Amino acid sequence: MIKYLKASLQRKIARRITKEYPPRIDSYELKNIGTVQFANWTNPLMSPLKLDSNMIAFFSQFIKEGDLAIDIGANIGDTTVPMALCAGKNGLILGFDPNPYVFKILEVNAGLNKDKTNIHPLPFAISVTDETFYFISSEASFGNGGISTKKDIKHGKFIYPDKVQGLNLKKFLKEKYEQWLTKLSFIKIDTEGYDKEIIKSIADLISEYKPVIIAESFGKLTNGEKIELYQIIENLDYNIYYFEDFTIEGKVQKLTHENEITNYKETINIYATPKK
Repeated sequence: MIKYLKASLQRKIARRITKEYPPRIDSYELKNIGTVQFANWTNPLMSPLKLDSNMIAFFSQFIKEGDLAIDIGANIGDTTVPMALCAGKNGLILGFDPNPYVFKILEVNAGLNKDKTNIHPLPFAISVTDETFYFISSEASFGNGGISTKKDIKHGKFIYPDKVQGLNLKKFLKEKYEQWLTKLSFIKIDTEGYDKEIIKSIADLISEYKPVIIAESFGKLTNGEKIELYQIIENLDYNIYYFEDFTIEGKVQKLTHENEITNYKETINIYATPKK
């Protein structure tokens, strides 16, 4: 009981008082990979990630040794690191996250497992044009949140004091990583309902290189917005699938009609593979 009450108090503090929470380095033994370190965030509102071989196997369906993959909304690296283990040290993972608090943990994860991974952490939001944003969270510890051009309360009442930089992904890649673009195999997007706008902004990139796409159908979107997400991806000549979780053992179901995406009221993950 005392342990429960202490944890409950810590969660209340994290919701109301802004403070730094350091990383905790955990180690995992993974089949065919060996020892892997991961920096979990000690923020009381965050559940620690437990890396396992089934998670790696999920990403290995789409990411191969030497590939370029992109994680938009990387958070602390809970998907970035598994992606990087699939691409290996000769591949490259770009992990984008504008949240200054989680980015510090992402940087730590990028510095671990250098013999097995190659991660570039990048503190940017992805936007249609290069511009600056406010980062706003519903939690004082900034465990979640989103970007806004105004100091509105759509994402919460806690506003990071400095603006964060947004950039156009295609322009950035052409300028900084053009030599890698032919190896682009995978893009994961998790941006609190902004996913469809990002996909629209990189439609030319997707059409040219045909990476597998993972995105969220955010629970708070209207049915019309969820259908628009489906249509945007389908119009790029992709098949779309609901998947239960980032594990090879999770349920997968093909969505054959745009209305099927509205059957899920909660936030769900979808992945899309090119038809050709």
